[in-house]
Amino acid sequence: MTGWRVGWLIGPADFAKAAGKLQSQQTSNVANVSQRAAIAAVSGSLDDVYKMREAFDRRRKIIHSMLNAIDGVECSDPEGAFYAFPSFEGVLGRTIAGVKVDTTLQLADLILDEVKVAFVPGEAFGAPGYARFSFALGDDDMIEGVQRIADFLA
Repeated sequence: MTGWRVGWLIGPADFAKAAGKLQSQQTSNVANVSQRAAIAAVSGSLDDVYKMREAFDRRRKIIHSMLNAIDGVECSDPEGAFYAFPSFEGVLGRTIAGVKVDTTLQLADLILDEVKVAFVPGEAFGAPGYARFSFALGDDDMIEGVQRIADFLA
């Protein structure tokens, strides 16, 4: 239920009450349909959860390997969520497709324009030189996207 912003807290009563007050002032409430879906998700069979965990682990391994195979890119093994956060510092400073690329912001724009693959530049997270790639998509689409980037940067 990624993106639905559904969650719960288990803890001491005074802490939970304070967290509830803080949350109620910082965000809007979760839609009823999302709440119903969350109840169904946690009270039903977990078979699909196991299947999705396997799929995300497979994608994690694939994207990690593919990004590290690109000259100038170093990617730590993703350990949480469904994002890879590789360094493109070895790519920066190059002239690519006639453009001198000095930031991952420039690189993201160039790759989007040239090979139609989107990623979030590290500048959005206060980490220039890095980029965030989601692997919450189908295997074939993910592989094709990373391969387009690899081919473009080669």
